[in-house]
Amino acid sequence: MMSKMFQAGPQGGRIKSDCQVFYTPGKDSLKIEIESKVKVLFSNAIQELVEKTFGDLGITTGLVKINDFGALPFVMMAQIEAVVKRAHPEITLEVLPEFKGHAQYDTSSGRFRRSRLYLPGNQPKLFLNAGIHKPDCVILDLEDSVPPGEKDAARLIVRNALRSLDFFGAERMVRINQGELGMKDLEAIIPHNVHTILLPKAETADQVIAMEARVDSILLEQGLDRKVYYMPILESALGVLNAQDIAFASKNNVGLAMGLEDYTADIGTQRTLEGKESFFARSMLLNAARAAGIQAIDTVFSDVGNEAALRKSVQETKALGFDGMGCIHPRQIKPIHEAFAPAEIEISQAKRIIVAADEAEAKGLGVVAVGSKMIDPPVVKRAERTIHMAIDTGLIPENWKEES
Repeated sequence: MMSKMFQAGPQGGRIKSDCQVFYTPGKDSLKIEIESKVKVLFSNAIQELVEKTFGDLGITTGLVKINDFGALPFVMMAQIEAVVKRAHPEITLEVLPEFKGHAQYDTSSGRFRRSRLYLPGNQPKLFLNAGIHKPDCVILDLEDSVPPGEKDAARLIVRNALRSLDFFGAERMVRINQGELGMKDLEAIIPHNVHTILLPKAETADQVIAMEARVDSILLEQGLDRKVYYMPILESALGVLNAQDIAFASKNNVGLAMGLEDYTADIGTQRTLEGKESFFARSMLLNAARAAGIQAIDTVFSDVGNEAALRKSVQETKALGFDGMGCIHPRQIKPIHEAFAPAEIEISQAKRIIVAADEAEAKGLGVVAVGSKMIDPPVVKRAERTIHMAIDTGLIPENWKEES
């Protein structure tokens, strides 16, 4: 009786920066067959990587066939680990790529999150140059963009990407799955320097609390002393109505995000460019986020080819008071950043406030005044953020005070 063959990796279509792994368990010594588009240059390195990965997982018998389409080592390691664990679910060993120094940069609760670029967790080809486009955040997605049969492999690819790739300063977010599958996602990724977890379809504070409890236990088990942030996504009528409780559910919440595709389906309507059907939901989210002192992040704009409509949408998003929105294509990043950039009048007012605050501090005064108007600390903080964004967008130089 022939042993069952297990496989991992993309099937069909044009495959790039990935590989297919076929493994048939057996009693004979492990036999490895490799076909690669880069075999002439890297045949020895690929052979060594495959042998070592199988060996580290305790596999010394069976037949392996690999079709390589330019997969980086961290991707091939993940696909091998996925196929081995599909064949041997009892194996709990992990095979981790070296932790690159550039993968360890930090983040902060108040950083810009104007743009968050979604990257399907099972498509590593999209990871490699994502940071070059300068999004504020990258989202390695394990939920809706990944087919059910590929979620185990995507989890390993994302885990390895967090250890291996340089996203050029972008905040490293992961959107986990719901329920028990999401808890497995957390076990895989939390030890590997993820900055922020996106909780999809958040409907109650208890979901946030349960997620945070699992994250805390993983950090404790791993002996890690660092902070992981959270951004629940509201995608249903119940989630919107519970927005305030969700926003206050954790001190590590940094924002609430809107998911309008699922929300409009849940309330029985269609999403439109005018957005009348979502005004209530977005307003509820915005006020809950502001009450909790966290960021409000709007939904994605799904028409990638319509830049004019995107810019109009971002202007409306900004006018409502949101801090950012999602992206589904790198070409959306620049228009979003430009549309969120402060206007000249905002910059001028922010400069006056900061100069007045500096003068008040130099004189030892506890009160800041611009003309005859008293300015409180939150206004100063908002002015500082406006100036920071103006510098980041290239509207004013970093040494603007010297030029004033």
